[in-house]
Parts: sequence; structure tokens; C-alpha cells
Amino acid sequence: MPLRSLTRPPALPAEGEAVAPATAPEPALVPAPAAPSSEPRVASLTVEQAIGAQIRQHRKRLDITSAELAATARISPGMISKIENGQISSSLSTLTAIASALNVPIASLFAGYDDRRDCSFVKAGQGAATERRGTKAGHIYELLAQSLGTDVAMEPFLITLPEGAAPYSAFRHSGVEMIYMLSGSVGYRHADKLYHLEPGDTLYFDASVQHGPEELYALPMSYLSIIVYPKE
Repeated sequence: MPLRSLTRPPALPAEGEAVAPATAPEPALVPAPAAPSSEPRVASLTVEQAIGAQIRQHRKRLDITSAELAATARISPGMISKIENGQISSSLSTLTAIASALNVPIASLFAGYDDRRDCSFVKAGQGAATERRGTKAGHIYELLAQSLGTDVAMEPFLITLPEGAAPYSAFRHSGVEMIYMLSGSVGYRHADKLYHLEPGDTLYFDASVQHGPEELYALPMSYLSIIVYPKE
């Protein structure tokens, strides 16, 4: 028969020997409350401020003054100033007039307020037809993306100069610009230099200096223009 292992009971203290008090269990550790973050919170824009910022952005992209925008939209300059600064709520008819004067969809004026709009997708051939200073010279502009709610504005254009288009080298606006040549051939002016661009060539420059296609060597031609500038 297998032997059982016997557990010896704890020894009793001898007579007169002090008995050690039972050890109390250590208290459970409670984590200290998290310290508040020292990072500043980003204040969200009101809908009026977001719309005003979008209007100012589109106006500066067109390189026009607030007075010129007011005249085109048939709104007083003081009203345009208050709208751009987010000081008043505008009616739908007023926003429609401003969007028409800026040649943009009225929905684009709300882009800065919709934080979920963090992506822009445009199918081939479905970019927004846009008028710029070169439109009168026969240049065709197709906006390939809408602005997002970021601190930097980026505007990509597919620019086409068909047969019969005229040179225009008087562009000047804020930010930087990159030209990527797709087809045709052009002498592109930037300041006092003329660059001969052919398909695959890239030109990156300060857009505040006078620039534009000056010598049209081979038409039709097309190129990608990407303009980047900080939002104000």
C-alpha cells in the first residue's frame, strides 16, 4: 500500500514565548489619476468662420481683391469683409452669388467645416472646369481636387492649350507652383528666364514672380500645374 505524505502541523509556541502578530495584507496600489495634457486644444471653427476662410482662399487664388469680388457678386465690400471674417451668417442666396463670382460650387465653401472631408477623389475627365486669368487666352483649366480642412492649400490643375490658344505669361500669385509637362512643347517664362519644357520635364518655382507659357512651340499641349500656399 502506498505511503501517504503526512503534513506536519505548525509547532505551537513554547510556554512563555511571545506570539508574533499576524501580518496584515499590503493594501492594493491604486494608480494615480492621469495628469491633464499640456498640449493646447485646437479650437474648432464655427460654420461662419469656415465659410469665410474658404471664400478668402478662393478669392486669393483668383488674385482679386475683396472689392472686386463684391462688385462681381453685387454685394457691398463691407458685407464681404464681415463674411470673410466669420462675423455674420450669410443667406443661401448671398453664398450662391459669391460662389458664382468665384466660379466654384457652393458646396466648396463648406469644405473647411466638414472635418470628415479628408479625401478628394475625381474620376478621369470629371475635374471642375475653372476660369483663371489665362482663360481669355484660350487656356482650359480642370481642377483635379477640392481643398481639404488642413493648414496648407493645394490646387492641382490639368491645363490644356488647344490649337489657337495664345501665350499668357503674366501670372503672379502667392505660394509655390510645380509644372509637369504632359504633351506639346512650350517656352515657359519665370522672371527673366525662359525654360523650354517638353513631355516629362518639371519646373518648380516661386509663384509670386511673374510666370506663364510665353512661347507656344507645339500645340495642342497640356501640363499638370500644382499650386501650394498656406491658408490664412
